[in-house]
Amino acid sequence: MKAPMKFPNMYFRLMLCLLVGILVFSACAKSNDKKSQSKAKAAAPLPQQTDSVFVTQYTLAKPAFKEHLPLMKLFYRERGYKFAWFKNGELIPQAAKLQEVLKGAHEEGLNPRDYQVVDIASLFKNYEAAKDDSAKHKIQQEIDVALTATYFNYASDFYRGTVNPKEMDNIEWEVKKNKIKLHKALQTILKERDSRYPYYEFEALHTGYIRLRDALKNYRAIKQQGGWPKIELTTKSIKPGDSTQAVLALRQRLLGKSAAAVANATTYDQNLATAVKKFQVNHGLKPDGVVGGETLKKLNVSVDERIDQIIINMERWRWVPKRFEDKYVFVNIPEYVMHVMEKDKEVLSMKVVVGKEMNATPVFSDKLEYIVFYPYWNITPDILAEEIAPAQAKNPNYLARNDMEVVKDIGNNKVEILPASSVDWYSIDNKAKIRVRQRPGKKNPLGYVKFIFPNEHNVYLHDTPADHLFNQTERGFSHGCVRIEKPFEFAQYLLKDQKQWTPSAIKAAMVGGQEKYVNLSAKVPVYMVYFTTWVDDNGEVHFRDDVYGHDRDLEMAYFR
Repeated sequence: MKAPMKFPNMYFRLMLCLLVGILVFSACAKSNDKKSQSKAKAAAPLPQQTDSVFVTQYTLAKPAFKEHLPLMKLFYRERGYKFAWFKNGELIPQAAKLQEVLKGAHEEGLNPRDYQVVDIASLFKNYEAAKDDSAKHKIQQEIDVALTATYFNYASDFYRGTVNPKEMDNIEWEVKKNKIKLHKALQTILKERDSRYPYYEFEALHTGYIRLRDALKNYRAIKQQGGWPKIELTTKSIKPGDSTQAVLALRQRLLGKSAAAVANATTYDQNLATAVKKFQVNHGLKPDGVVGGETLKKLNVSVDERIDQIIINMERWRWVPKRFEDKYVFVNIPEYVMHVMEKDKEVLSMKVVVGKEMNATPVFSDKLEYIVFYPYWNITPDILAEEIAPAQAKNPNYLARNDMEVVKDIGNNKVEILPASSVDWYSIDNKAKIRVRQRPGKKNPLGYVKFIFPNEHNVYLHDTPADHLFNQTERGFSHGCVRIEKPFEFAQYLLKDQKQWTPSAIKAAMVGGQEKYVNLSAKVPVYMVYFTTWVDDNGEVHFRDDVYGHDRDLEMAYFR
């Protein structure tokens, strides 16, 4: 039997060293690999996004931002919390543009201080100075969320208004709401979606607003130059041909300071008379060239008051829908005018009579649905209780003399006519079950046609037999409904797509002897609005009286 082979000691030590070397090399390799992975991980760019917790906490921490939290959440959730104002780690140009817009908030009648909630400029500097990637990302996150919140803070005021008329009982405005989606507007600004609206330029939506903004700039320039002089008369009024020291101030007021240096500057000449008449037209006055009374009063309204008036009317433009329909009717109550519009171009206009201050025409919008030719006047419960019933109680022949009759609804659009003597006129209130209506004809205050847009106010447009009222400059005479100057022309316009309604057919229906309802082929929006200043197509600035005190109430809320 052979004895086992024995390895020399030297050989064994060599093999052992080789094995240890392999193990050591493997361990070192693994260690180096981990270090390499760690370095690679550290060098990888941080994610360009925020998260819901940061967005919520940051927004709630700033009182001016709190109300915009739903918008903030919606905006960032829809983008998966990806940064909005950074691209490839760099701020996009829109960030600088937003800063420019905020500096110019004064031009919009807004207060720039309201949008200086966060010192964005300092954040920019801190971001540029940061060396550590983690610190840089933290500041990036704050900048992005701060810019978004600042945009919503500004855009909410700019596009929707600083005053919400729906939340204030004393602000009269029930016009269809502006339903602008600000998070979508921001996406347009960031060039992440297309839009027909000029959001990408941070621009206003309506020509009426833009024109008033230009007027605001001009009136502020007048203020910077010292405003205009007060005109004081030693007589009740002055007219062309008069010569008095007051003419010098009048000339300076309407023609500028340099005009005061002309020869015979104290004589009321034809050139000045032309300027006075233009002023009177632009202020809703009779253009007779006579300076006194209301003309003098309006000449002496201060430039500061006119600036405030322009600003609050700019605010009202923020309350209207972001776009009007292709066809709509625009009744401006203080102007006493109805404008019929197609694609924002006037196709028909006419004078109107609106409600007296005690029976103010409401500010609202609805859709015109049908026309009633040769209409009855269905007297409202309030008018019945406050005017008709006391008159009938005093004089039993009042209803008969005014072609009125008592009716009771019996269903299926039918009524039963009751004798006036069957009613206790002393106990009538605005909840009475009987109705009183006036028969169609010459005495009917609705004239020969009315235009109905069903609404809770029971207000509509209609003809009137009192045409002489359209000659008045101030036309607040109705119980709240709106009397229009050209009912036949308006009916023609509304029925132009219904071929059977020729001009002769319309005229016949208006005096046809029988009440007739005609549905429109398409409903037409009607906006009963309240603008006391506007700029016309020729660039002329118009001012009107605050006939219902709505300007006063809005000023108290806006400038608080």
